[in-house]
Amino acid sequence: MADTSFTRMWNGEAIPLERAARMHLDKFLSSIVEGVARGWRLSSLFAQEACDGEGLELVALLAEDARAALHVGIGHVSGSAFPSITPLCPQAHLFEREIHEQSGLIPEGHPWLKPVRFAAPWIGNTGASASPRPSIGHAEFYSVEGDEIHEVAVGPVHAGVIEPGHFRFQCHGEKVFHLEIMLGYQHRGIEEAMRGGPHRATLRQMEAIAGDTSIAHTWAYCQNIEAMASIHVPPRALVVRGMALELERLANHTGDLGALAGDVGFLPTMSFCGRLRGDFLNMSAVLCGSRFGRNLLTPGGARFDCDARATADLQNRLEEAERDVRQAISLLWTTPSVQGRFENTGTVSRKDCVDLGMVGVAARSCGVEVDVRSTHPTGIYQFTTIPLATAHYGDVNSRAFVRWLEIERSLVFLRERLRTLPQGEIGAAPAPLAPNTLAASLVEGWRGEVCHVAITDASGRFARYKITDPSFHNWPGLAMALRGQEISDFPLCNKSFNLSYCGVDL
Repeated sequence: MADTSFTRMWNGEAIPLERAARMHLDKFLSSIVEGVARGWRLSSLFAQEACDGEGLELVALLAEDARAALHVGIGHVSGSAFPSITPLCPQAHLFEREIHEQSGLIPEGHPWLKPVRFAAPWIGNTGASASPRPSIGHAEFYSVEGDEIHEVAVGPVHAGVIEPGHFRFQCHGEKVFHLEIMLGYQHRGIEEAMRGGPHRATLRQMEAIAGDTSIAHTWAYCQNIEAMASIHVPPRALVVRGMALELERLANHTGDLGALAGDVGFLPTMSFCGRLRGDFLNMSAVLCGSRFGRNLLTPGGARFDCDARATADLQNRLEEAERDVRQAISLLWTTPSVQGRFENTGTVSRKDCVDLGMVGVAARSCGVEVDVRSTHPTGIYQFTTIPLATAHYGDVNSRAFVRWLEIERSLVFLRERLRTLPQGEIGAAPAPLAPNTLAASLVEGWRGEVCHVAITDASGRFARYKITDPSFHNWPGLAMALRGQEISDFPLCNKSFNLSYCGVDL
């Protein structure tokens, strides 16, 4: 196999920016294609201002799961365009669209170049000559023509308390030919606000990237800071972080299984899981006073300790919740009417999953063994093993069952950590960030891989901070899951992915 020429690094590591491989743009792009062809994943691809101040450059981070390695490369762009690699590497599809909207660079040859979230270009495009912000909600949609073909538009305003997102279906009768998803209705400019940071508000912003993934995103941010400042996190703090992350996973997986039960009208599991989700959220509140883990993590460790009283309380709560969650969720697998709706609904093939670079539960339900806790472990996961939970059919039932397997394994993890919580401090002293440095951090959130890439300038402040929520990889997978399905299956398929709108609208 050809050498991609990228620089190898590790999860949670910082390297001098000069060590990151710089190469001609053609070599840079071909290296991405070659890396993905050999089984690596495109975790991040973005544009930034060139270090010499002359134009823009592209930065790519690829994950080599088999060797727990990351690979980073930089390619300089001369002019206002670069050749699109999306036709050869579908994983680059959304990344290239995002590069276009943020920087104005044109990926020539991209098959469907439109904004991801309608953000005005801001990298290297400031001042009076900056382009105006495109109007939200005005876009060209792919359309299918023919007799009896009709179009169904859903959103961005939805029934109930839900974030805005627009879904455009091309249908023949009830059968879906194509689904196009448009987000961007609540762009918040978090990445732009990171420039020149860290700021006083940065930690709070990390917790709010996706409110249901507060721990995972904050952990990724803290890990980058710790790498750039050479901060050693105490063992006790590593365990507290792991406990918080698994409680976040338990709460969301339990809530999702209840919601899936509700979508097929199975009220016993729906009702029980709604309450049990609250029980797991309350365990996070035992740790730090917040049901969503806010203000728990900080660079260097944790703000709150799990003392003897909290440990005993959590052990009792966990025992009760485990008993109840087993009873409630086991009903899903023994009720024929539920299985009849779950099985063979919203199927994504393993090939499509790999081609799109899907992550998390959605990928593991297709038999793809990708889980940062196992493939790129950091923190407490370097010293313990959580077996991968996989299924092989890529349908709603597989996505539901993988969630259940992960609930079981998170419960085992928490019981063991509470029993063997090490003594010691829970925090380390802060330190300044190293200048001209690049750090990359992957954390396995409950939806999948959270990826943060940080680059500092000569003064040790953020020159660029790139965030990739797992939903960014998986929204195209939801569109594929609807092809050939009945349009009435959309709520069930959508809930089986349960992707974040705000996690993409950054």
